[in-house]
Amino acid sequence: MIILAIGDIIGKPGRNAVRELLPSLRHEYGINVIIGNGENAAGGIGITPSTARELFDSGIDIITTGNHIWAHREITPYLDGNLAIIRPLNYPPGTPGRGYLSRDGILVVNLIGRTFMGNFDCPFRAMDQLLAKLEGKSTIIIVDFHAEATSEKVAMGWYLNGRVSAVLGTHTHVGTIDTRILPGGTAYVTDIGMVGPMNSVIGDDPDSVINRFLTQIPRRLSVGSGTVTFNAILVEVSEETGKAVDIRRIQR
Repeated sequence: MIILAIGDIIGKPGRNAVRELLPSLRHEYGINVIIGNGENAAGGIGITPSTARELFDSGIDIITTGNHIWAHREITPYLDGNLAIIRPLNYPPGTPGRGYLSRDGILVVNLIGRTFMGNFDCPFRAMDQLLAKLEGKSTIIIVDFHAEATSEKVAMGWYLNGRVSAVLGTHTHVGTIDTRILPGGTAYVTDIGMVGPMNSVIGDDPDSVINRFLTQIPRRLSVGSGTVTFNAILVEVSEETGKAVDIRRIQR
């Protein structure tokens, strides 16, 4: 099975790039399932029903999210509905939505980190509970770990080594060069990167970001413009064992 995981999609420039590139990428690599992190898809923060549908129409099969999932209230009723959107599994019990979803025999799980992120339930124990609940029902398991700290992401990779097919980091928008297959057969990367303007500060207009650093005045940031970079990770997984056999970075 070939899975493509796309980094954080930033606003309209990111959505346009996804629409333009996915058909050729699916054909070129024979991709079975496409996962995209859409928590910055609507104006650079959060996701709406219309931007979600736009990403699905472009070819994404499952949308993962993170700490900005609640930025637009209109998405909340859809999180328990038919749209294939998941929010981090380790939000507290009773939170709308679901933390995992299966598509074509591939289980996709969304987690959020705690270091520099907020007060969430433990992502490590949340995965333990999910894996115990599954009891081997899913062979191929892909984890989007939406976290800030490199150490927490690496630790999760080792914690789930041999227990899931891939642990793929999102949130920092800066792609890392540590793609590898861990000894237990788990594909790993600290951060996939983003689909957003290259001449930006992690997708946002540089001037507005610099001004906020200088003044320390909270204000809404605007999405950058110009040439867009497309960062994704391609993982090949054995259907028989659920172990990763290849991981590579896709950049356009």
